[in-house]
Formats: sequence, C-alpha cells, structure tokens
Amino acid sequence: MTVSGYAESEVMGKPHSVIRHPEMPRCVFKLLWDTIADGREIFAYVNNMAKNGDNYWVFAHVTPNFDSAGQIIGYHSNRRVPEKAALETIKPLYCSLMEEERRHPDSKVGLERSWKMLNDAVATAGFDSYDRFIFTITPEN
Repeated sequence: MTVSGYAESEVMGKPHSVIRHPEMPRCVFKLLWDTIADGREIFAYVNNMAKNGDNYWVFAHVTPNFDSAGQIIGYHSNRRVPEKAALETIKPLYCSLMEEERRHPDSKVGLERSWKMLNDAVATAGFDSYDRFIFTITPEN
C-alpha cells in the first residue's frame, strides 16, 4: 500500500481500474481476466499507477475465489516487487503491445491485434503460454 500512496480503504474491494496505469496493455488484462474466469491462477507483470500519478511495477499472482459450490465469487491478488532483469524483457514487450493497441482507432481491433502480438511473442520465444514465458525471465528466489 505504501508504494501506491492509497489508503487500504481507497482500494480494497474496488475495481483494479482505480490503480491501472494507462501504459498497461489491455491484452495482458484480457489474458488475466480470461484466465481467472476459467478458474485458473495467473502470474503477470502489471504496471500500476500510484495515487500521485507515478507508475510502479508489480509481479502479481492472481487466483479466483470459489464458493462452496465451486462457483467463482471473486479473486485474490498477491503482489511483489519484480526483478529488474525481468522488467528489461517485459517493458519493451508491453511498449510494443501498447503501440499496437494505439495504432487502431477501433479499440476492439487494437485489442485483437495486440492479443495476437502477445501470443506470437510468447510462441516466438519458444513457449506455449504467457505463464511459462514469464517464469523463464523471473529469477528464482
């Protein structure tokens, strides 16, 4: 909470859009929400915006929460400081994704194209998923 500049009461239970930085690719959030909606956990690098407008990066682990019937009722996110070496790979990728999203006046087309670009980048790096890709650039603790 200290990094964001927000009080807990200002963000707990609120949508992520409160702290979403405008330089965060929409296609990564599509991946994140699609994964959670499918009942699976995800790890992702996320560029957030502090209350004062500054950005800060996190390595997020997001998991869906289930009720007793197995239905998704929310999610839980733990975040930690990302490794600088990992950000050296992620920042240029996310910058390219943002450029692709902005290139298209129709935001839906921009999202579709950046989504394809993200999947192509992961495949070109030799991986079948974003998760596997990011764990190769994330040093083990």
